[in-house]
Amino acid sequence: MGVTVLQITVNLLNCRCRERERERERERQNGGSGGPAGADARAASRRPVGNMVTVVLGAQWGDEGKGKVVDLLAQDADMVCRCQGGNNAGHTVVVDSVEYDFHLLPSGIINPKVTAFIGNGVVIHLPGLFEEADKNLRKGKGLEGWEKRLIISDRAHIVFDFHQAVDDVQEQQRQQQAGKNLGTTKKGIGPVYSAKAARSGLRICDLLSDFQDFSERYKVLAKQYKSMYPTLDIDVDGELEKLKAYVDRIKPMVCDGVYFMHKALHGPPKKILVEGANATLLDIDFGTYPFVTSSNCTVGGVCTGLGMPPKNVGDVYGVVKAYTTRVGIGAFPSEQNNEIGELLQTRGKEVGVTTGRKRRCGWLDLVLVKYAHMINGFTAIALTKLDILDVLEEIKVGVAYKVDNELIPHFPANQEILHKVEVQYDTLPGWKSDTSGARTFEDLPENARKYVRFIEKHLEVPVKWIGVGKSRESMIQLF
Repeated sequence: MGVTVLQITVNLLNCRCRERERERERERQNGGSGGPAGADARAASRRPVGNMVTVVLGAQWGDEGKGKVVDLLAQDADMVCRCQGGNNAGHTVVVDSVEYDFHLLPSGIINPKVTAFIGNGVVIHLPGLFEEADKNLRKGKGLEGWEKRLIISDRAHIVFDFHQAVDDVQEQQRQQQAGKNLGTTKKGIGPVYSAKAARSGLRICDLLSDFQDFSERYKVLAKQYKSMYPTLDIDVDGELEKLKAYVDRIKPMVCDGVYFMHKALHGPPKKILVEGANATLLDIDFGTYPFVTSSNCTVGGVCTGLGMPPKNVGDVYGVVKAYTTRVGIGAFPSEQNNEIGELLQTRGKEVGVTTGRKRRCGWLDLVLVKYAHMINGFTAIALTKLDILDVLEEIKVGVAYKVDNELIPHFPANQEILHKVEVQYDTLPGWKSDTSGARTFEDLPENARKYVRFIEKHLEVPVKWIGVGKSRESMIQLF
């Protein structure tokens, strides 16, 4: 009986499989591909290339205290960067008893030795940028000389006044048509990111190029919005005049962001810090959609928003408030619509920096924080506002979700399901004593220390800082 083509093919495949197995065995014996030289090559490929970037991200719905952590780390940083969002973010930093509010500027700019960089992923409302700087200049000396310390990517998109007006109109329409809105900050963030995705947006490089060409493109964009929203009042000539006045002022700050970052990463040793805006649960892809912002507030947004490779991402610090807050509408499983929620709101002074809206408050929800860790890979946690819990007899911590009396092993994407979840709590004893004077972990009451260790154990991430007050000195560092 002759050998068939199929049998020959099978025999050849078997031979190749055996040869591959022998190659793998040789690699195991030699410590890698091609012996020691292969091992060296692989080891070299794993070595950090250039300077590493430290990232600070919100692990909840924002307002966790990222600005405070950034301010702490910025003390010995060379560069502080913003990679996404716009002036919808709100960070508060207290220095020498002066409270500075930041929305668009990286809050690390308050350090006179720091170079602040606004990356291509950020959307910039130019009047808002200068108003923010002027307000902070009137408060104290922290921002003196800020224009010489700020670098702006030429690829960053511009937020126009009509984007903000459109944001307002869209919210009104949602309220009328669906009976509820998204609760946006009305800073034009959604409309400008929509224009960016639709490839009709205008960037800083366009503004600084041929102003006549820029003006024509601006007019086309304004006309498009006017046709979609006939009631929109757009002062075309007025805004163009304002924008032209900003050209000379921002020109010295603008550069090619990709080359700037590459030089920073591969030049002399530098400590580079990235200040995430908003938070994981507000991320356009991973947040509680549609009640989210319009950018990626997770670790992936660092690379796309600055133009840098992922291998240069070093430590990623997740900022977690010792309880949970949320601004606006959307599912909030651990929310406390009772005296506990009111106490947290009052003691924590939970009012939005950008909107002035009261924040909704509830118990710490470790289900959503663990979800944030899955996405971002936190190397350590900064736990803030522990002192707000000082007066409580007992403290609940959300550790699991049930739907229809069954445990679910994940954080649900669907908002209807998230509204239905029943939070499973572990109850821990409170400490009923003032922690605001603590400066070491050992200074904290025993039950406060147990609360911190409980969080670490559940998340399997170490807590590196604990916040017990507003000032820099009130951040306890554990390691």
